[in-house]
Amino acid sequence: MSEARERLAASRFLFVDIELPEPARPDETPVARLLGLEDVDLAWFGTEGEAARAEFFGDSAGFVVPVVEDDQVTHVHAFVTERYLITVHRGPIGLMRGVAARLPRERPPDTVATLFLLLQEALESFRRSAVDALLEVEELEDEMFQRRNPQQIYRLALLRRRSALLHHTLLPYLQVTDEVFTRRMMNPHFPEERRRLARAFQHSSRLVLRDIESLQDASRRAFLSYSTLVSGEQNGVINRLAIVSVIFLPLSFLTGFFGMNFTYMTDELESRAVFWLLAVGLQATVLFVALYVLHRTRLWRKLRDDGPEDS
Repeated sequence: MSEARERLAASRFLFVDIELPEPARPDETPVARLLGLEDVDLAWFGTEGEAARAEFFGDSAGFVVPVVEDDQVTHVHAFVTERYLITVHRGPIGLMRGVAARLPRERPPDTVATLFLLLQEALESFRRSAVDALLEVEELEDEMFQRRNPQQIYRLALLRRRSALLHHTLLPYLQVTDEVFTRRMMNPHFPEERRRLARAFQHSSRLVLRDIESLQDASRRAFLSYSTLVSGEQNGVINRLAIVSVIFLPLSFLTGFFGMNFTYMTDELESRAVFWLLAVGLQATVLFVALYVLHRTRLWRKLRDDGPEDS
């Protein structure tokens, strides 16, 4: 901190990245005070649990940038002036290593261009997470048409939760940044190069938000596909039960009816021929009629088409 404060006072172009321990200590000194930045209201700078933020303070600006790190959302605090860019985060973040690696290749001309490089990298972390999740949803859909199991529903629920987390985190951040950048671009003294960087960021942010919305639609569609497939299997089971009922319900009725001890049955129907005619012949006739009805109504074909090998 002391070295960073000395360089902030002497350097013309400086990028400082500060990694704070996590979780925050109760007696932790504010980062802005340690860096000698008391002239700007930066009470939020480096504070744990801050919401997305984008504010201009005349010739400086402050941001709380959401970043996706290992399927979790964390935040990077950034403060930029014409001379330096300071970023603060809790624990190690791979995004900052990526930004540092791109600096020699990109060679941003000033600190504001470096800030937009950081903002674009943060958007890319959301895009990568959304695209990876979208591909996983599509793979799960293919698996479901081959074989279904409860684990697929659990994985779909996790992916749907991730899409909600990405959307819930990114949308408020894009709203505040769009409002601030639009207001700044309406200023006629805003440099043209920075207008171009702001427009490029806004365009990229809309594309990333569209990717996240595509992920949400795909996860909903996958849930609907799973429900449809399960409903189809249940309909097949119901059809089989209906066919069995068509065959055996009349037989059950006949056996129950002739099993009653009516006087006529016990006194008049005594011969063996009558017994075989009623006990066997009538039931065989009913069974034949039931099978004929099933054949004419094509239920057998439907039962075959809904077999487990085609489900």
